Amino acid sequence: MSFDSLFQSDWFQWGILPLLIFVARISDVSLMTLRIVFSAQGRRSLAPVVGFFEVLIWILAIGQIMRNLTNPLTYLAYAAGFAAGNYIGLFIEQKLAIGTVAVRIFLKQDSDRLMELLKEKGFGVTKLPAMGTQGSIDILYTLIPRRHLRQVEELIHQIDPKTFFTVEEIRTASRGVFPSTGDWQILQAFGTRRK
Repeated sequence: MSFDSLFQSDWFQWGILPLLIFVARISDVSLMTLRIVFSAQGRRSLAPVVGFFEVLIWILAIGQIMRNLTNPLTYLAYAAGFAAGNYIGLFIEQKLAIGTVAVRIFLKQDSDRLMELLKEKGFGVTKLPAMGTQGSIDILYTLIPRRHLRQVEELIHQIDPKTFFTVEEIRTASRGVFPSTGDWQILQAFGTRRK
């Protein structure tokens, strides 16, 4: 059996081709999600490389659909791959946990205890007195590698499970107290600067 007859066979057109388009679409949409995250974080070296492969895969997938306009399964595979790619891309981005986040913690009491817990784990932390709608509070502010966010959340919940805190993405961080776990060297490789 020649390659031409293989590609023209019914089982390839109605089975393998839609599956290939589905997998290609998952790949390019997952890469698109990562590219958007890298662009938002200012990672100028990674975003274009990811974008190159994203578009290359997309062109291959859309090219197959254009060659097979009479096959409705290719349309369904394209749409299903887009949906699955969004989910998988976000899952991958969450597991990579690249970047730095700022955590603001608002406490009415026990701020000194939480501050000590954070310091023991190697996190730099700043305490600010503030006035809230329910009286005086302390705000603890720390910058951490995103991969440590779960650890910091657990420390916060040790003090008070109902503590209000916010988390924001940070593009760059410099001159501070950072964990000495080697994560900052990894972050530097991905574009986060530490001076």
